[in-house]
Amino acid sequence: MNKFTPLPRSFYEPSARVVARALLGHWLLRDTPDPEGPVGGCIVETEAYLKNDPACHGARGETARNRVMFGRPGHAYVYLIYGFHFCVNAVCRPLGIAEAVLIRAVTVELGEDFMRARRPVTKPRNLTDGPGKLCQAMDITRKMDGADLCDAASPLFIAENPEARKFRKEQGPLIVTTRIGITQAAEMPLRFCLQKSPFLSRPARR
Repeated sequence: MNKFTPLPRSFYEPSARVVARALLGHWLLRDTPDPEGPVGGCIVETEAYLKNDPACHGARGETARNRVMFGRPGHAYVYLIYGFHFCVNAVCRPLGIAEAVLIRAVTVELGEDFMRARRPVTKPRNLTDGPGKLCQAMDITRKMDGADLCDAASPLFIAENPEARKFRKEQGPLIVTTRIGITQAAEMPLRFCLQKSPFLSRPARR
């Protein structure tokens, strides 16, 4: 894991709207006992959830479920939806302000065998082309709620990709659309994705 350098905590201090765009092209990595090392890939789709945003889990105040959102930036907020699927988010903004970025899709770059063992599908893109899918494939569960994304020793972290700008150019253009699968504030343009990536959860159009 030493070759990967986590993004600094200051990266997550701005609004989730800013961080969601900036995360594209960087690495989401899961440390595992797998002899091949880390599992993960480059982030290609995100959604921002903001303070006073009706769709944001923190909008109604702090609870046992969303407590991590009100903590320090740069930590993972992992929650369960529909009683079955986990979703992973990167917490943004300073202490006490609940904002986060949902990671909706990543490429399959490292640990494909590990992912297939947990999510047996035919096409590699279907391993990680959605927030619940990528969590299943990478074995990200509620146990990782609060994981420090800025620590390379953490079981889950986000690492800087020195080639992120090149990656975004190759997989882009960067498209901004409305968010997916929500009913409140669904019209807000807070989904960010790289249009050419085959790993998107849904095709992106302006």
